Amino acid sequence: MLKKSLTFLFFLVFFFLIPPAFYFLQSQPVNLSQEKIEYNLPYPGILPDHPLFFLKNTRDKILELTTRDTLKKAELYLLFSDKRVAMAFNLTKNGKNRLAAKAFLEAEEYFLKVTPLLETSKKQGVSATSDLIQRLKLSNVKHKEVGGNLLRDLPQDLSGEVNKTLNLNQQIKKKIEKL
Repeated sequence: MLKKSLTFLFFLVFFFLIPPAFYFLQSQPVNLSQEKIEYNLPYPGILPDHPLFFLKNTRDKILELTTRDTLKKAELYLLFSDKRVAMAFNLTKNGKNRLAAKAFLEAEEYFLKVTPLLETSKKQGVSATSDLIQRLKLSNVKHKEVGGNLLRDLPQDLSGEVNKTLNLNQQIKKKIEKL
């Protein structure tokens, strides 16, 4: 009987106590690579190097002036901002580096207009939906990701402009977090 209980105790210790200890003692792998943000940028349409781009700018200005609702205008600015980021991405692929840096700056300037509109809307008693706030956060992170890619891909002489724009992106992030 003693032999059976010692054998049972041995198997209990060997199979149930020792293997879990090895699981806890193993080091956990750390993933240092950044994951891509799952936020799809809209199709940018014609790019600034196209001869009819001024028509697109005119249309955007008309839409901006005729949109009266603050939440709708905030969504419109978000769309314009995302389109400009997509333009910057495409222009970089096409080798139009100066235009890419300019489009990225315009994107963040449009994005900067969103938070005051949301604050005004909140003061008027209409707060932004959680969906819009979530889209703003995702868009901001996507803009930062694209800005990092631009910083890597553009020539050194444009890195100052892109860095200033990325600082603008950080300011926007802080404003979004306050909403």
